[in-house]
Amino acid sequence: MKRFFYYIKLTRPINCLITALVVLVGGIISSSQNTIEINLILASIVAAIVAASGNVINDLFDIEIDKIAHPDRPVANGNLKIIEAKIFYIVLIIIAISISLILSYQLLIITLFALTLLYFYSFILKKIPLFGNTIIAFLTALAFLFGGIAVDNISGAVIPAIFAFLINLIRELVKDAEDYEGDKTYDVNTIPIKYGMQRTKQIALAISIILIVFTFYPFIERIYKIEYFVVVMIFVNPILIYSLKKLFENNDKKNFQQISSILKLDMIFGLIAIYLGK
Repeated sequence: MKRFFYYIKLTRPINCLITALVVLVGGIISSSQNTIEINLILASIVAAIVAASGNVINDLFDIEIDKIAHPDRPVANGNLKIIEAKIFYIVLIIIAISISLILSYQLLIITLFALTLLYFYSFILKKIPLFGNTIIAFLTALAFLFGGIAVDNISGAVIPAIFAFLINLIRELVKDAEDYEGDKTYDVNTIPIKYGMQRTKQIALAISIILIVFTFYPFIERIYKIEYFVVVMIFVNPILIYSLKKLFENNDKKNFQQISSILKLDMIFGLIAIYLGK
């Protein structure tokens, strides 16, 4: 039973659940139906599995770094053997490709693209400052579009995809700040390492301002209803502002961990706002 828990922990299930919800919301927003179609459910499962595979391969490439930055991770602390994690990674890939093959040619192509991008991200691309962060944020946005394609209406998922891209780009910068010590030890070239914490925070602030301004657009243009605006003004933007306040308080690792969790929660409120405003 413990080993099963280690495998689940390796996938970072909360992140996978959020990915699945992103696809579901993207599909629901884009669909003209009032029911959740089976294709959309299967597409959300594929996305969650792809996200899980990305987390597994990332941990395999980051074993030494995680011994310092994330010593609780199953491969880094030895609870799972490297070969076990590799086999698990291959199984996840096979499952994701098999389900997407059943769904549609378009979804299969995107699944293969995402799997490939996640591999090369873990291998080399994340070492390029900001570029690696942008890729992860892009993949999150792609999950919205994935849901739109699953219900044959990609255009309805564009605005949620932009929201997802921006908030996850902020979170990626915070996670880089959180991993500063481990990345510094192993010469990982992130924004905090190359330009310093203060510049990283300034970039996060600039993106946050863009995001806050953008949240007004769907309501002003009457794309979403008043329910969207209410949730955004009561929860989404205040939580984002609070996370920025904490970001500039100190450079403590625990502080960055808390901010990362807060931003994850904010993402969920954003999904709720979009869903209610449809």
